[in-house]
Amino acid sequence: MYALDLVRLTPLMDRTAGRPEVVIGLIDGPVALDHAALAGQRIRKVSETTHAACALTNSVACMHGTFVAGILCARRGSVAPAICPESTLLLRPIFTERSQPGGQLPSATPEELAAAIVETVDSGARLLNISAALTQPATRSEGGLERALDYAASRGVIVVAAAGNQGGMGSTAITRHPWVIPVAACDAQGRPMNESNLGSSIGRRGLSAPGDGITSLGTDGKPRSFGGTSAATPFVSGSIALIWSEFPDLSARDVKLAVMRSGQQRRRSVVPPLLDAWAAYQALASTHRGRTAA
Repeated sequence: MYALDLVRLTPLMDRTAGRPEVVIGLIDGPVALDHAALAGQRIRKVSETTHAACALTNSVACMHGTFVAGILCARRGSVAPAICPESTLLLRPIFTERSQPGGQLPSATPEELAAAIVETVDSGARLLNISAALTQPATRSEGGLERALDYAASRGVIVVAAAGNQGGMGSTAITRHPWVIPVAACDAQGRPMNESNLGSSIGRRGLSAPGDGITSLGTDGKPRSFGGTSAATPFVSGSIALIWSEFPDLSARDVKLAVMRSGQQRRRSVVPPLLDAWAAYQALASTHRGRTAA
């Protein structure tokens, strides 16, 4: 798969499949938990009252959540990238399965996303994968979302979020937060995709990752191809999960800094540099060699 090689994930995946104690909070749609490639994987929901499994497998929310879950933790050898199947996936669906006009992904209010972030952090997540389109926010509701992101930062929980697919310039309450790693989507040559949002905060604090024609799990048992920043985001969060699995004693800040400094030198641009997972691992290995197995 071109995507894994583009961001140099392949050698890191050869080294590790993750650790159960590295818990990834997936704030997305529900997941088809009965999919053969997800059966027996380390997947749990934030609480017994959370409906994490799909009720309607043909809903856009279910297809989206299952696709992203497959990139992260499907069984190795399946059609999905299956970056970190030995890590734990903590499900906190935020999208409903009601039909949407034109098959659009359901959106969430800033208040709903803020509540999901706090609940997922409190349930033990060490990093969050967020691909959430927000309804038109008001300044007051954005404040609650900013406080939720502050809370994640205070608990040492890394937040990785999709930059969005409106092809615009600018930022949101999510992508401009200093603790968040916003993810832009690129093609097979590492060039930004036309639909990917860009901006100064995304360029300064974000990363680019593959988002063109990514193949993962479909809810009908067949492979599904999809693109955009939602598909790109789990390549970053999955890389962080693998790196943290190799260096479990490092702080969130140290891991985040290594990933952000990997590969290309950061420059003043609206386009973020391309993720380089292997460079991030090698940088940490050179300074923390005693903390991981040879």
